Amino acid sequence: MKPAPAANPDGQPEGVTALEAATIRQISIRIVPFLIVCYFFAFISRTNAGLAALQMNQDVGLAPAAFGFGGSLFFVSYTLCGIPGNLAMVRVGARLWLGLMIVALSLTSLAMALVEGANSFYAVRFLLGAVEAGFFPGAVLYLTYWFPRAYRARIIAAFMVAIPLSSFLGSPLSAALLGLEGRGGLHGWQWMFLLEALPIVLLGAMAFFLLPDSPASARWLRPDQVRWLAGRLAAEKKVSIQRVPLWKVLLDGRVLLLSLGYAAASAASNSLSLWQPQIIQSFGLTNAQTGLLNAVPFGLGLVAMIVWGRHSDRTGERLLSTALPLLLCAISLSLTLVTNSLPATVVILCLALIGTYAIKGPFWALAADWMSTETAPTGIAAINTLAHVATFGAIYLIGAIKSSTGSYPLALLPLVVLGIAGASGLLLMGRRKEA
Repeated sequence: MKPAPAANPDGQPEGVTALEAATIRQISIRIVPFLIVCYFFAFISRTNAGLAALQMNQDVGLAPAAFGFGGSLFFVSYTLCGIPGNLAMVRVGARLWLGLMIVALSLTSLAMALVEGANSFYAVRFLLGAVEAGFFPGAVLYLTYWFPRAYRARIIAAFMVAIPLSSFLGSPLSAALLGLEGRGGLHGWQWMFLLEALPIVLLGAMAFFLLPDSPASARWLRPDQVRWLAGRLAAEKKVSIQRVPLWKVLLDGRVLLLSLGYAAASAASNSLSLWQPQIIQSFGLTNAQTGLLNAVPFGLGLVAMIVWGRHSDRTGERLLSTALPLLLCAISLSLTLVTNSLPATVVILCLALIGTYAIKGPFWALAADWMSTETAPTGIAAINTLAHVATFGAIYLIGAIKSSTGSYPLALLPLVVLGIAGASGLLLMGRRKEA
């Protein structure tokens, strides 16, 4: 894999023409902000169960093991539907597919307010995972239609900043909505799910008008901009004699090691999104205090994601930019075993989330670089899918270990093991590439 071109102090690769700069700027303004907003609300719908659990678990009778199992079911359907979703988007077109997925996401999010017990919680979480599997991998693939490799780490990092941003802003918002307990005969957690799902309905309708299928169908690009972008992307395509069968993609060593690396980051970010509010409240804080303090690690993760993504683009380095943050996350979480202090625990959680979010841009840029045009739809979805198999296991184990031992530090050990394994796998891949 060739490194990305070096960048000048303004963040643009050296040798950028006025046409290139104007085209990338225009695409960034037209496409990226809308996708960020969509993913912001999509991720809130995935993780707001963590704040809802402060009330919901007692109201509907969810023990830690049941909450962990229900939370992990999201990733079962997410795993099953990721690859078919990307293949469907290629067939029907990005505009129609992403719009439909956003509308479906809003309806599924609203259904969380109807949960009455463990079985209904399991069912809605399963459906939510299936719908989001149609959106996120498709959005990552969609971005590769518009941006050359030299820009992908920063663009994907900007898109994925919606993940920590959703918890940074969503945590205090969700905690405040829990204060509507009893209004209109509804629990606070029901109000939270209802009010946070409504904006997604509007976004789904807007997607049909704001997301062109490809640069060729974007009326806001000039013909010379379309020609430049098509030529640049065509020149970057890897030569492929024939389409690679699905089973070969799934068994490819690079895909498996990339999946392991992303599994470590995904398991940490998703597990902490669900469990961190309960970890923080275990020190005796109120719902409002928990919501505010829960936002701090995600805010720092947000900054780390942007800064580290730009650093990776400037240097052209991808592997170490992914492996080192994973090690930071794993080492940080292991330190929860030696402290029972709230300030120390918050610092540990901050370091862990800085690590797990910093890898997002460099990782997906690395993965996209390794894929040919023919394998990208399947390969990107395969990495995301296989990674979330491990995420399912991690979230389930955290709930099971917490129920058995009553200890959150012990429950976090699966994330430590997975982080070390993921970083080791990426470093091994780097050595093999250099050999």
